[in-house]
Amino acid sequence: MYQYTAIQWLFFFYFYCFFGWVFESSFVSIKSRKFVNRGFMRGPFLPIYGSGAVMMLVVSMPFQDNILLTYIAGCMGATSLELVTGITMETLFKVRYWDYSGQRFNYKGHICLSSTIAWGFLTILMTELVHRAVERVIFIIPYKAVTVATVLVTVYIIVDFTLSFKAALDLRDLLLGLERARAEMERIQKRLDVIIAVANDELETRRQNGSMRIDELMENIEGKFTSLRERIKLTPSDFLEDIREEIAELRGKYTVEKERRGQFGRLKDFYQRNLIKGNPGMYSKRFSEALEELKKAANERIDRKK
Repeated sequence: MYQYTAIQWLFFFYFYCFFGWVFESSFVSIKSRKFVNRGFMRGPFLPIYGSGAVMMLVVSMPFQDNILLTYIAGCMGATSLELVTGITMETLFKVRYWDYSGQRFNYKGHICLSSTIAWGFLTILMTELVHRAVERVIFIIPYKAVTVATVLVTVYIIVDFTLSFKAALDLRDLLLGLERARAEMERIQKRLDVIIAVANDELETRRQNGSMRIDELMENIEGKFTSLRERIKLTPSDFLEDIREEIAELRGKYTVEKERRGQFGRLKDFYQRNLIKGNPGMYSKRFSEALEELKKAANERIDRKK
């Protein structure tokens, strides 16, 4: 059984948060051939690794003399943590920071069989090799130094996590805002289709099937307004006064939504931009187009600074 104080447990948590950041940032940076600051937070810490490491130590404590039960406990504990974390983050932020949908035997993309099997072996590696070495090093450091370091890191992580959490919530609001603007534009286009049909306009309109990109949608709406404006000039008798007023009202709504979408599409916050940059695999089925737009905006902002 592990006999640690609360300070030591917290220190181990921070150590593995940092170790996880070094490992994953190095792996992704080498793969991308450029530095990528991985993770939810901006500092060099990945809480999911710290949580996973501590969880592995805790669930394996009753089975330290049985490697098979240690493996099973690691599989179950880590998979449960991954599932709960994935569902919670997607519910809060409307995006996924990892997705196993492409893997066989997955559950809603949050967990999969291959990762579960890997978690068990990692638990054995963690308890039998890695943590024993880390434990020896930590016990060499004076307890007072460990306490001071833990307190300072705690303060830093609280600040960093708070700012990162706010940035993630703001990013969620941007996605919701972009989606609402798109929905309003689709309503405007449908109403324009009705007006054009009632006026017996021969303009060929494009039927919506849910796959039209936002730039195509906006171009389509602009075309309809232009066509209607020209038609009203040529044959004003085809349009009653109330129809003309409705067209003008729709034009005003469209202008407002276009400006609003432009505001939502800008990423001014440092934490939001780096949250996207540090999680290139960020995914959202519902807000896929809006998320890609924000990724593009973040990358363009970063490229301009180079």
